[in-house]
Amino acid sequence: MPLTDTSIRKVKSGPKPRKLSDGGGMYLLVMPDGGRYWRMDYRFAGKRRTLALGVYPIISLSEARSRRDKARELLAKEIDPNAAKKERRRAARIASDNTFEAIAREWISNQRHRLAHRYSALILARLEGDVFPAIGSRPITEIDAPELLQMLRKVERRGVIETARRLRQLCGQVFRYAIATGRAKYDPSVDLRGALKLPGRSRGHKAMPLDEVPQLLVSLSAYDGDERTRLALRLAILT
Repeated sequence: MPLTDTSIRKVKSGPKPRKLSDGGGMYLLVMPDGGRYWRMDYRFAGKRRTLALGVYPIISLSEARSRRDKARELLAKEIDPNAAKKERRRAARIASDNTFEAIAREWISNQRHRLAHRYSALILARLEGDVFPAIGSRPITEIDAPELLQMLRKVERRGVIETARRLRQLCGQVFRYAIATGRAKYDPSVDLRGALKLPGRSRGHKAMPLDEVPQLLVSLSAYDGDERTRLALRLAILT
């Protein structure tokens, strides 16, 4: 006889686990400690197997039945529901590992051996302040140029034009790292060249601010053009 919400609420635990059947292989497993678990028994490739459908009352009776029906649809297609469940978890784990924030933190960690601790902390602070809240949780492969520009425009509207420019460069380095490690196909920050406001220019020559030197050195290390050009620029900075 199928279960009802009322019958489930009235059932009491005993000294041994109890199975309350709902049909289609699904049942509510009532444990001596009061725990209640939705389970489904089925056969696949000639073997008896059990699929966990959730915990009651977090998973209601109707939701458990929906999960059972989806599992039976998989079985009709000769797909093991447990294998499909593991694959969904694996895909979700990969997706969470491939967010912009996860890859950016990994990139920063890999740069620590050649960057001063203070500068690494500065890079992370900049990303945590403006970039992660906007696109950090997004899969890096789904972030496009308009979305990146929208985030940078918010920074520009605060009047910190130079910060927006630096953030574009940092994001570009994260995207290029993702490409190098096989987790992205292209760098949308490249499409934003010329899209951001330029900082105001003042008359006369001014030396480069010291706090910009580390960022320029990082950019030079990632420069993939002529080696002589890179060395000449590095020499100019150092002299």
